[in-house]
Amino acid sequence: MEQITTAGPKPAPKTRWYKQLYFWVLTAILVGILLGWLAPTAGIAMEPIGTTFVNAMKMLIGPIVFLTIVGGIASVADLKKVGMTGLKALTYFQIGTICAMVFGLVAINVFRLGDGVNADASTIKTSDSAAKLIDAGQHQEWWQFLTHIIPNSIAGPFVEGDILQIIFIAVVFGIALNAMGKVGAPVLDGVQRLTGVMFKILGFIMKAAPLGAFGAMAFAVGKYGVSSLTSMGGLIALFYGTSILFVVIVLGSVMVFLRLNIFTMIRHLKEEYMLILGTSTAEPALPGLMRKLEHAGVKKETVGLVVPTGYSFNLDGAAIYLSLAALYIAQATNTDLTIGQQLGLLAVMLLTSKGAAGVAGGGFIALTATLTTLGTIPAAGIMLIFGIDKFMSECRALVNFTGNAVATLVIARWDRTLDTDRARRVFAGETVEPIPAEDAVLMPVEEHTGSDDAPKPAAAVVPPGPAASADRRPAYSESI
Repeated sequence: MEQITTAGPKPAPKTRWYKQLYFWVLTAILVGILLGWLAPTAGIAMEPIGTTFVNAMKMLIGPIVFLTIVGGIASVADLKKVGMTGLKALTYFQIGTICAMVFGLVAINVFRLGDGVNADASTIKTSDSAAKLIDAGQHQEWWQFLTHIIPNSIAGPFVEGDILQIIFIAVVFGIALNAMGKVGAPVLDGVQRLTGVMFKILGFIMKAAPLGAFGAMAFAVGKYGVSSLTSMGGLIALFYGTSILFVVIVLGSVMVFLRLNIFTMIRHLKEEYMLILGTSTAEPALPGLMRKLEHAGVKKETVGLVVPTGYSFNLDGAAIYLSLAALYIAQATNTDLTIGQQLGLLAVMLLTSKGAAGVAGGGFIALTATLTTLGTIPAAGIMLIFGIDKFMSECRALVNFTGNAVATLVIARWDRTLDTDRARRVFAGETVEPIPAEDAVLMPVEEHTGSDDAPKPAAAVVPPGPAASADRRPAYSESI
């Protein structure tokens, strides 16, 4: 008699290093740096390549955020869980932001790099490009981030790419769709299918990531040069060093509490990190982070709510930058601040950092708004760091991205919905099967496990129905 075996599928072979996306993005970044350094004019001419790629990614962020949040909220049986998840996320965001700002304050108070500069704020000249950002910051009130949440129209936030307003619309739409009961089931099915289409388009655009990184980096180095790096290398080094310590000590400790490893998570997200490094913004990496965290065992509704919200409220890198830069300007302009005034500065930054989220030059605008609101440090002093702000933007974006990844894992653990063992295996690079009956978009296996030789999942979307697990099935999944 013939013996029949039921062995499981063989592990998919790993993609060779020269075929992986992160390798080509990193290569493109290095080539872009060389071009911008050796031929600045040619590097500046590469700007359209970088901006076109970033714009192509940004056009998907709004729809993906909207569809993911709507699908997550409309699919849960208990809307109270969604509200509690949001409240927990906002609480964690504030605690993380305070820790990041304290790190910046301590670093600049210890090293005091601004002492001896003796800059006279009244004689500092402001460039035209900086003047626009300064003007925007001076008119940025601390309370505007609250009133700014509600858009003037439904289409406006998608046109302008305002993530915070898109989140507001998505939450309201998701709650209403959930309240519709079984009548809304076809709409939810359409939302899930549209999510699949958006991620498919994302896959197409991501193939051009090396070109986008090359163009953005060549332009940045060609336009701003390396002279800024050498003239204020100490401040840049302090910012990067403080950010690294924050990630390793604070975020690393949080990951240890979760019984996970910060370094394996960073390695798992290497494609997204290379994309951020090349484009100087974390926005293009948002869809990839959402997809990978869900595959790592975080529920779709948690990912859909926490990650986009964190892009506006959980800005650890920007918090370090604000506190460090504000104190540097104070020292450089011989403005003495007491401990009480520094704590007051921190309280103001907690609000102004949210006000400029998602705005072009947001970090610079938030810094101006902070100095203007406090009134102690001359706002014109920000010109002292304007030339190196571009070289700090990469680090801000990288730390913001890392903080949001950790925050999502924390909230999932807080809700007792995190599959820690699965997350550990995924981060370690093990081949992990897609979540059974997952009502999310299933991306090609190589994007989850690093293999391009494994078979692709047959279905892109699993509509709600009896096959779905109970905690993922919408409350109105019965047939109509």
